[in-house]
Amino acid sequence: MGSERPILLVAAAALVDGDGRVLVQRRPAGKPMAGLWEFPGGKVEAGETPEGALIRELHEELGIDVEQACLAPAVFASEPLGERHLLLLLFALRKWRGVVNARHADALKWVRPVELHRLDMPPADRPLIGLIEALI
Repeated sequence: MGSERPILLVAAAALVDGDGRVLVQRRPAGKPMAGLWEFPGGKVEAGETPEGALIRELHEELGIDVEQACLAPAVFASEPLGERHLLLLLFALRKWRGVVNARHADALKWVRPVELHRLDMPPADRPLIGLIEALI
């Protein structure tokens, strides 16, 4: 057994528009991994389900409302992250209410899944790209 690290549970969404493009957001200056493109979402707080956390985060970050039934579990990543171990749960989302806007990120971009390979993304997000391409 290796050294045990606390788990950081994060739920994120691959929002897919009618043209098959996926939404990514750029982390703002002053945040860890600033300037990297990521899928919107965030940390699952104590007492929250991953779906509940993601619904909350998407409202806070993008100003959209999401029904839990529209969140389809897609892929996950498991990656060391400093003193903790990141478990990233990625859901696919094709239906939401409201207009997507950047409330916490410094930019948003809709890209085809194949274009994700050219973006600077956090290490945990990179292995998900091929799986997303296969799903969409």
